[in-house]
Amino acid sequence: MSTQKMSNLPPDRLTTDPPFTNVGLDVFGPWIVSSQRTRGSIIQNKRWAVLFTCLSIRAVHIEVIESLDTSSFVNAFRRFLAVRGPVKSIRSDRGTNFVSACKELKIPSNLDNTAVQTYLKDHGCTWTFNPPHASHFGGSWERMIGLARKILDTMFFQLKTTKLTHEVLVTFMAEVAAIINARPLVPVSSDPCDPFTLTPATLITQKVTPLKAPVGNFTASDLYKHQWRQVQHLSNTFWDRWKKEFLPTLQPRRKWHSSQLNVSVVSPF
Repeated sequence: MSTQKMSNLPPDRLTTDPPFTNVGLDVFGPWIVSSQRTRGSIIQNKRWAVLFTCLSIRAVHIEVIESLDTSSFVNAFRRFLAVRGPVKSIRSDRGTNFVSACKELKIPSNLDNTAVQTYLKDHGCTWTFNPPHASHFGGSWERMIGLARKILDTMFFQLKTTKLTHEVLVTFMAEVAAIINARPLVPVSSDPCDPFTLTPATLITQKVTPLKAPVGNFTASDLYKHQWRQVQHLSNTFWDRWKKEFLPTLQPRRKWHSSQLNVSVVSPF
C-alpha cells in the first residue's frame, strides 16, 4: 500500500473575496409539515433544505424547498443570490437536480471544459461537480450538513409532532443557520480579559454582539401553541444539542477532567 502527499487546498478556499463568493452546496432532509387542514384530517407534505456553505469563512445559508425537482432548486438558488449576491464558483456532488439546474441557468460546469474556459474569461460563475462516488471532495460543506442533519433528525424523531407548518420550518431553519454561524472559527481563548470570539456571523454582519433569543421560557408544550413559540422551542432544543455535541470538540480537554480538593491550611491542633 502506497501513500501520496496530500494536495493543497483549492484556490477558492483561500481567496479574500467577500463571503459567499465561492460556495459549496447540498440538499438534506426530508421533514414532514402540515400543509393544509381539511375537515377531520391534515394533509402532510415533505420539505427539504438546501445548505449553502461559504468556502472561505465557512458560514452557512439555508433555503427550504418543496421538492427535489430542478425548478424548486432554481427558485432556492435565486433566493440565495438575491440575499447574498452573485457567486463566482459553486461546488457540489452530481445530483440530478444540480446538473439540470446548471443547464437551466446556463452556468458552465466541468462537464464542458471548453465552455468553462470561455466563461472564465468573462469572469462569470462556474459550477464544479465532484467525481462520482467521491463525497469526501466536499468535506468543507458535508461537515456542516452532517452536524445539522444529525441533530435535526434526532430532534424530530423525539418530538414526533405533526404540528409543524411550512412557515414554522422556514423560520426554524433561519434560526439554525444563525446558531451554526455563531460558532467560533478558532479555539476559544482561555484569557478572561479577551472575551471576543471570531465567528462567521461576525464576518457576515460586521456586528460583534450576537442576536439574542426572545425573552421567556419555552417548553415542549409550546409546540401546540403559537407558531413563533414553536420555533423558539425548536431553536432552543437545537442550540442545547449543538452546545453539547459540537462546541466541546473545538477545544477538547485532554486532562483535568475531575474536580479535586483545593490546597488549604490545616491546623495542627
